[in-house]
Amino acid sequence: MKDEKTLKGTTTVGITCKDGVVFATERRASMGNLIAHKATDKIFKIDEHIAATIAGSVADAQSLMKYLKAEAALYRMRNSERISIEAAAALAANILHSSRFYPFIVQTLLGGVDETGAKIYSLDPSGGMIPDRFVSTGSGSPVAYGVLEDRYADELYVDDAIDIAIRAIKSAMERDTYSGNGILVATVTEEEGFRMLSQEEIQKRLEDLN
Repeated sequence: MKDEKTLKGTTTVGITCKDGVVFATERRASMGNLIAHKATDKIFKIDEHIAATIAGSVADAQSLMKYLKAEAALYRMRNSERISIEAAAALAANILHSSRFYPFIVQTLLGGVDETGAKIYSLDPSGGMIPDRFVSTGSGSPVAYGVLEDRYADELYVDDAIDIAIRAIKSAMERDTYSGNGILVATVTEEEGFRMLSQEEIQKRLEDLN
């Protein structure tokens, strides 16, 4: 039987831009009506050019992230080049699909930048793999989508998308019981690779949004 200590609700956001991708999440982990943890990491660095977010069972999500990190490192070592975003997403989808009878209870956003540009894929527990320009997961996603649908544009750059992602998470935190306790933001660009924004930078942007 699956462990009942699952992260029942959350909000994650992913946005593709002309020069990279932006991921944002809130930090609350809940068990039913209990706030189990107030500083949960829901954004993971898979490789220098790939990041992922998690929503769902904490144990399942952490296991999946470990698999993906290991496989990305092995690919780089064996082939002397980095794995493409599509291949990394397909690998995650294959892992999830092969375990569908004892599934990973997790929804993942995986994306980054490679030779073909910026990409984000949404992955469901049974191995579905869907590319999208912007996407949100978790219990707060209906609220986050309201912000994303209103503000997303094809010509977005990372710097502007960070503010949109923060606004989407902030809106979800104000309306969704299971989302809260701070915001995490990470970017992936060709120039800088994976970068996690500091809490000071996020707070400054939040103040500027008000």
